[in-house]
Amino acid sequence: MNRNVSKEALVLSVKETAQDNRSVRLLTKEGMEWATLFGGPKSKLRGAVSPWNRGVAYIYKNEEKQSAKITDFDVKKYHPTFRESLFKSFAASLAGEIVLKSSAAGSPEQCYVLLNGFLDGMDLLGEDEARLGLLRFLWRYLDLLGVRPQTQFCSRCQKEFFSGSAALGDGPAPNGGAAAENGLAAAPSSNYSKSALESPAGGKRLALYSPAENSFVCQDCFSLQEKGTRLSEPALFYLAMSGGTSAADLAAARKARLAQGDYGQLKAFLYELVESALGTRLRTLESGKGIL
Repeated sequence: MNRNVSKEALVLSVKETAQDNRSVRLLTKEGMEWATLFGGPKSKLRGAVSPWNRGVAYIYKNEEKQSAKITDFDVKKYHPTFRESLFKSFAASLAGEIVLKSSAAGSPEQCYVLLNGFLDGMDLLGEDEARLGLLRFLWRYLDLLGVRPQTQFCSRCQKEFFSGSAALGDGPAPNGGAAAENGLAAAPSSNYSKSALESPAGGKRLALYSPAENSFVCQDCFSLQEKGTRLSEPALFYLAMSGGTSAADLAAARKARLAQGDYGQLKAFLYELVESALGTRLRTLESGKGIL
């Protein structure tokens, strides 16, 4: 039996073991792979088998000893900006931890495409755009896990949240287009013909996320005392755009911007939702406090 196999793979994690060897976790379209990388610090192969590198892995497997070792790795894609940005490095680690703890959401081929798309996109973006890219990845991964709440209508009265929607980034920005803190652009005025979140009395428009129902509820259907996460109208609309599958929806989501307050609110919500879906705390969020 041929014990040598080759397959397209993404390096998820690399851990030091005894005698200067490394334990490597790979993600392929078929699933997860464990393999050992032999060789000391001067080994050229160690540089190729680095986290977030993607290419063709050549693996020698011994079924009798239940072992696998990497004999070569032909790098096709690496991400140089991750070394220059602490945020990008932590964001990639967070995505990798989520994939590992969820076993690729039980859908390795879809997970492989989604994760590589996120990593490649983040490498091309500036840090501000990469921060929004992380939110979109989390939202889409929740869909892969099968637990993403829908954003089309109120789960109680069935009223549509948005209709006649255009891209969130198409309208003029408030405050003369001034940028918000940390470089995230101020949110432009929402472009849709009507909104179920609109309050007749004016003021801030909100939606409630109900954990018990795993759904969003419009302002007419929840009380001030009801427990749950409240999201602003721009934050909910951003999720609606990010959950689209058409080329137009995806392009609109990439162009969209959020005001700093809406971004912070949405980030905290998605971190909590992902941890709840996985049933565990994420170590990267703990170690990356103040960065992620």
